[in-house]
Amino acid sequence: MRLAYDPSHYRDNTGLKETIDHVARLGYEYVELSPRKDFIWFYEYPKVDKQLIKDLKRYCSDAGVKISSVLPVQQWSSPNELERQSAVRNWKRCIEITSELGVDLMNSEFAGDKSRPTESEAAFIRSMDELIPIFEKEGIKLNLQSHPNDFIELNTEAVRMIRALDKDWIKLVYSVAHAFFYDDGKGDIAQQLDEAKDLLAHVLIADTMNHKAAFGLRYIVNPPNANVTIHQHLNPGEGEIDFDTLYRKLREFKFDGIVTNSVFAYPDKPDWSNEVTLKSIKEGLNIE
Repeated sequence: MRLAYDPSHYRDNTGLKETIDHVARLGYEYVELSPRKDFIWFYEYPKVDKQLIKDLKRYCSDAGVKISSVLPVQQWSSPNELERQSAVRNWKRCIEITSELGVDLMNSEFAGDKSRPTESEAAFIRSMDELIPIFEKEGIKLNLQSHPNDFIELNTEAVRMIRALDKDWIKLVYSVAHAFFYDDGKGDIAQQLDEAKDLLAHVLIADTMNHKAAFGLRYIVNPPNANVTIHQHLNPGEGEIDFDTLYRKLREFKFDGIVTNSVFAYPDKPDWSNEVTLKSIKEGLNIE
């Protein structure tokens, strides 16, 4: 099992070298390279040159940190064909960067337009038709997650789509903070993980409240019934996720993939947040 840290707490106020140093100081051997403006940002062309790639490799080597995966988020499922083509171009560069870093895994989201799921699915398949040969040429694996407001939100549908791609190197990211979106408010962790079975390769640890609870009044938005998507990435124990079941199932599965600290809620006190979350992960999964 690889225990990794998503350094989103540091992305807006800390340079790349300092971020890697923080990851090492917090006690992690692996870092997940999630979006940041000075590297690969949401929906944009990567702002990376050869020198930055060399620098990042040196930062990681000096700190004793390895890159578990590179995480770009692009609109590769957009029903807007120009937007989709732009996303594919950006993805090609992201794959090239990942290869030059010597990393063999990327993870991402389905993206697309929730209000146009059929068209988004068609766009996603077109993009995968273009990108799959490049992934295979570079020897890079891919883990995918359904994210709130993606054209796929349900865990069942994410699993079906990944199985439809029928590539043994494309697996599932299970984000615990999205569990209430995965089954429309039930949050049945055991059923969701059982659905994933052999596809489960990456688990993102964070807590959240159930956005469907309290008769729709868990969150109050104005105007009422506004079309918004809300969830959190809290420390374990601060929300309504059943962590006892989560950890029990992962132990039963003898899960041996990547487990990432995916808490983003405390950029003002990341050390304290990591202490709480890392303790939960290690105790829950019996990690020394």
